[in-house]
Amino acid sequence: MEKKKILLGMSGGIDSTYSVVALRRQGYEVYGAFLRMSDDSDMASAERAAASLDVPLTIVDCREKFGEIVIGDFLKEYSEAKTPNPCVICNRYVKIASLCETAKKMGIERVATGHYTDIGFDAETGRYYIRKARDARKDQSYVLWRLTQEQLSMLMFPLCELDKASIKKEAIELALPNADAPESQEICFIPSNDYVSYIEERIGKFPKGDFIDENGKKIGTHEGIIHYTIGQRKGLGLALGKPAFVTAIDPAANTVTVTGEDKVFTDRLVCHTLNFMALMPGDYDGLYADGKIRYTAKPERARICITGDRAEIFFEHPVRAVTPGQSVVFYEGDKILFGGIIDKT
Repeated sequence: MEKKKILLGMSGGIDSTYSVVALRRQGYEVYGAFLRMSDDSDMASAERAAASLDVPLTIVDCREKFGEIVIGDFLKEYSEAKTPNPCVICNRYVKIASLCETAKKMGIERVATGHYTDIGFDAETGRYYIRKARDARKDQSYVLWRLTQEQLSMLMFPLCELDKASIKKEAIELALPNADAPESQEICFIPSNDYVSYIEERIGKFPKGDFIDENGKKIGTHEGIIHYTIGQRKGLGLALGKPAFVTAIDPAANTVTVTGEDKVFTDRLVCHTLNFMALMPGDYDGLYADGKIRYTAKPERARICITGDRAEIFFEHPVRAVTPGQSVVFYEGDKILFGGIIDKT
């Protein structure tokens, strides 16, 4: 019996490398694809991993697409005093899109990645959706909320029921490449993690401006809006005699508003650029779900009113540091209903 073919995105890291083992146990004939996103992409690690497991590897040059879409959006959003999540943009428009396109060209129907998440399907509505992974500490569902129905129909995630500790233990036992390598926490295209220098090298230095209080009174001079984000306390360089937090950034006025911590919390926000998953697209008034305002945030119950491509969100309990440009993702149990980009509080 001929094995089912699948195209796996291979970075050379432990998760995608172990995914080869997991997929083969499920009866798949695995083909690999390395997506070269920038000149810093570690192609050698992917080639070593593929060679060690005898996986045919295709190199896909995504540098131009990644630069235009992901880096372009990153620079634009920061210049507008927003804090983007480049992984969310990349997954839909570059990473998963490129894997699906490459698979179609190769005559392969299924695509896989080493993300810790799962896919569900509602036979009644005919809709696919992302589900949380079994390993809650590694769950990556939040960064996949923008995927399309077509992409989801091709995808599978072989690590969905596994936990990282077990994977790492077996990877070491199997002597897989990079089995004991530390995980990278940086933005992939900024290895130094110095995003301020990275942005200013490309679009110029941001001018100094005024720190102001909630009444608009000047209380100091900031180093340029690019240096600050909502909720920030450290590195402000202000001596006010009490803790101070960034609560607003106005790029037009070039001001950074600083107040007490109580102003960092809010019980409402507006989001746009909605993408529906388990929830059928449409207008809703009084829908309830658990909203997550950043990757590491605890989900909070909220009432949701959707009109067209925008939603107003009313949380039952105030949430901290709602940040324009970040994603807000709504869950029912372990499945994603929909998500959006935070516009304002």
